[in-house]
Amino acid sequence: MLSFQPSEDQELIRDTVAAFTREQVRPHARDADESGTIPAALIQQGWDLGLVQSAIPEAYGGAGDTHSAVTGTLIAEELAWGDLSIALHLLAPRLVAYPVIESGTPEQQAAVLKTYAGAEFRAGTAALVEPRFDFDVSELATTARRDNGAYVLNGTKCFVPLGADAEHVLVYAALDGRAGLDAVGAFVVNKDTPGMRVVEREKNMGLKGLATHEVALENCRVPAASRLGGDAGCNIARLVNCSRVGLAAMAVGVARAAFEYARDYAKDRRAFGVAIAQKQTIAFMLAEMALEIDATRLLTWEAAWKLDRGEDATREAYLAKNYAANMVLKVTDNAVQVLGGHGYIRDHLVELFLRNGRGFATFDGLVML
Repeated sequence: MLSFQPSEDQELIRDTVAAFTREQVRPHARDADESGTIPAALIQQGWDLGLVQSAIPEAYGGAGDTHSAVTGTLIAEELAWGDLSIALHLLAPRLVAYPVIESGTPEQQAAVLKTYAGAEFRAGTAALVEPRFDFDVSELATTARRDNGAYVLNGTKCFVPLGADAEHVLVYAALDGRAGLDAVGAFVVNKDTPGMRVVEREKNMGLKGLATHEVALENCRVPAASRLGGDAGCNIARLVNCSRVGLAAMAVGVARAAFEYARDYAKDRRAFGVAIAQKQTIAFMLAEMALEIDATRLLTWEAAWKLDRGEDATREAYLAKNYAANMVLKVTDNAVQVLGGHGYIRDHLVELFLRNGRGFATFDGLVML
């Protein structure tokens, strides 16, 4: 039976991450957005929590904890509550490490996982999204052609977090240009591999604190052994589902941050002698925001629960991600409205939440549970 009560260990993890985001992440949210940079000391503090290393097997230097999607949703929500850019930066190494944990060959695990099990933060990433309006993960324009014991990759990717610094990039490509999710392969490409070129940093509406890049693949030749899972490949659908559920959890975190900010403002702001939270229009708006957040969280937990059971969670992950993308935009926009004119100025974080929330419809592949 599906239980919505986290275990004691999960509660401890959530409380620890929540304290970190409240005390360390949230205070840096505005500065990261304004400057476009995140302090290295803050990233190292987050790394010390073991958010990536915990699931890496002990044989490769990790803690060897059980990899749980439900636990991942708890972590993702709390981090995103603090700041989405910082959260995605901290979890970026999961984009390559966790697929290798789940689907990598022993040789791939030995070659990759030790990089992300050390005491210091090391950047890793994945390249999934392509710069076209009709992007569909099952119809990738990036291709991987088999050639004499190797694969030749060609195409262009965008929204690649930490692309300039990543030790490894997990590139998703259509095998021999075929369509369909079953024809998608993932390839572990090492930093500075000839033919992989990281273009200058993207200028985005939101996520200004996170460095994302366009990556061009021009006859990038990689060994056949770099295909995730070897010749047998891997379950791409599961990786996509894990990413979608992670995004849904982060959307809940951003929406919750916006709701709580607006709620507290409405309690303090007075008009005609009473707090505006007592005005029916504001009260009903806040109530609907809270309802939508809770509903999305339950959708997300259900999908994560199915992932942990090894079941096909495609339907649940798709619904959670799409519902979350709509929900977070509505909630963050409502938060701006609750603050009135104050919501549009940068003295308040709700405008930042709105800009970040607007992007969830296009954030495919930016996080991995």
